[in-house]
Parts: sequence; C-alpha cells; structure tokens
Amino acid sequence: MTTEELKIRQLANQHLLTPADKMTVIHDLCGVQAQFMVNAMHALRIRCSDYREDTIRDGLVKNWTVRGTVHVFAKDDLPLFLHCHNGQDYLKKDWNGYTFWDRRDQWALTPKRQAYFVDVILEALKYSERTREELKEICRQQGMTKVEESCMFDQWGGGIREMCERGLLNYVVQEKKAFCLAPAFTPIPEQEAGLELARRYFTHMGPSTFHDAKYYCHATTAQIKDWLSKLPVETAECEGRTYYYIENGQTYDREIPQCLFLAGFDQLLLAHEKKESLFLCPEHLRAIFNLAGIVMPALLVDGEVAGKWKKRNKKLQITLFRSITRREKNRISDFADSLWNGEITSVSFDE
Repeated sequence: MTTEELKIRQLANQHLLTPADKMTVIHDLCGVQAQFMVNAMHALRIRCSDYREDTIRDGLVKNWTVRGTVHVFAKDDLPLFLHCHNGQDYLKKDWNGYTFWDRRDQWALTPKRQAYFVDVILEALKYSERTREELKEICRQQGMTKVEESCMFDQWGGGIREMCERGLLNYVVQEKKAFCLAPAFTPIPEQEAGLELARRYFTHMGPSTFHDAKYYCHATTAQIKDWLSKLPVETAECEGRTYYYIENGQTYDREIPQCLFLAGFDQLLLAHEKKESLFLCPEHLRAIFNLAGIVMPALLVDGEVAGKWKKRNKKLQITLFRSITRREKNRISDFADSLWNGEITSVSFDE
C-alpha cells in the first residue's frame, strides 16, 4: 500500500470519511478519551451522523479504560474495560492486600478506613449523582482526615479510581467531575477482553504497525503476538514497515478530506505511536503532543497536520505550522462555518 492508501483506510475506519450512528462509532473506537469532555464530544461530532447535543450522552458511561485513561464509552462495554481482575474484584469491598495505591509511601487509608468510606460514598450516591466536592464534604463530616482525603480523592485516581475499576462507580458523562453508581454487569475474563479490544483495534483503527498496537493497547510484545496469531489479520508493506489490519467490508474509494478539525486527544492520533504517525510530521510533534501530556486539537489539511486550533465561544483561533494560501484559508473558514452550523463569527490565523 502507499502512504495515501493507508491514510484513507485509517480515516475511513474511524468514520472520518463517512459518518456513522453514535453507537457504531463509540463501539468501533472503544470509546473516546475524555480528560476534557469538550474533546470527547467533538470527537463524536465529527464522526456521528446522528450527533445531537441533547442526546449524545444517552447510553454512554465514563470510566478508566485503555492505557489507564478516562474514556467515554458504551454502557454495554463495561465488561470489556472493567474486567475486574477476571471478575474476582467485581463489587468487592475488601481492601486488604496489594494494590497500586496502597504501596505508595503517602497512602494513609488503612483497609478498615477505606472500607468505611467506600460505604459512605456508596450510600451518598444511592439516590443521586454527587460531585467530587460534595463527596469530599460528606466524607469530612464522617471523620475523614485531610491526609485520608488526599488518598481517596487523589488527582490520579486514588481510592475513587479503585471503586471505579471494581465496577462500583462511574463518572457522570459531563465536564465537571461527578460520580454515580455503576449499573450491574457481568465481567468477562481479562484475556477474552484483550482479544476483543485487539479485534476492534485492527478492524477499526488499522492498518497499524506492531509498535502502534503496543502503544494503543498498552500491551506487551507477547500479548500482541498472541492476538495476531488468533485474529484474521492481513498485512501490507509501506516504506519498510508492516501494517496489520482486519477487513471490515468498507470500500476505500474516497479521497482524503481537504480539511478536518480533529479533537484534542483524538483517536486518529492516539491509535498510533506518535513518532510513527502518518499524519503528523516529527517537527510538529511537540506542538500537538506537549510535554504536559496534553494532546492538542489538530487541524488536518489534505491529510497532514498543518496546525492546531482553539475555539472560544464563537471565535476560532488557528495556529499554523506552515504557510497556507488564501484559498486554503477560505476553505478552512468555510469548513468551520459548516461544522459549527454558522456559529463561528470570526476565524484568525497565527503563522
């Protein structure tokens, strides 16, 4: 395959050439990353044929999934991502034993105290959603100390994350951090879940290299080899690299779009090792993947990242990585006007 053919396949498989219904998109992409909900919603906006602000969250949940990051994904995929150590930890409220969190030097919650505050939080959520701050205040009223609070509500997850990963809680699908009780589900074995994740990955985010798959799935070399041996993958060669993919019945007779406003943390860029991206030149890597771990919203022009963008209210600011013609600027402005339904009142270009 040529580089252009690979790009077209990756774009098409991610529903960036022909939009699909929301649930198809969210299943195929294994959810969308959601550190910032505005990014998750935009990732769906540019892919979904039925995108509506008032219904886009229906049937979706928010929790820790791929690569240990927070995603918005389909509620019926809870067993795929929260396999709860092969089901052994599902709804378990015994906090004795080894965990990632309690081995940290600053961890102050004893198993008994953690169990107590887990029950406090679950009781508080029994009848309604609660924000992070509301839960903190409720726990303080029940005797939680400041150091215990810093553990349970650690910015990287802490005790709350452990509750999420055991199927007790979900985040509310919104920007402000809030929590709700998770619906009941039946966990599936971790090995089975991993194979299904790999099947979706090579079907809907490929063609991908071996390194791409290791990066996206956060898997070992042995795991990737095992999945490839069990899946109906095909291969293609391009510029000395082998790409793996699973045919999904799509046709690839479309052209690369002249313009695309990718979301921050967009799956098109996160599905592949950033240094091997077909869309992002190495010299612009840090402008999109910054050192703080933020993946900026990228502007794609003719299949290459040509800049990044920021939308505030009705104003769109575009920072360009290369010179573009007046005709291209007009085309970008027209595309933005169409994408945001005439909401944009001004577009500025910084070169």
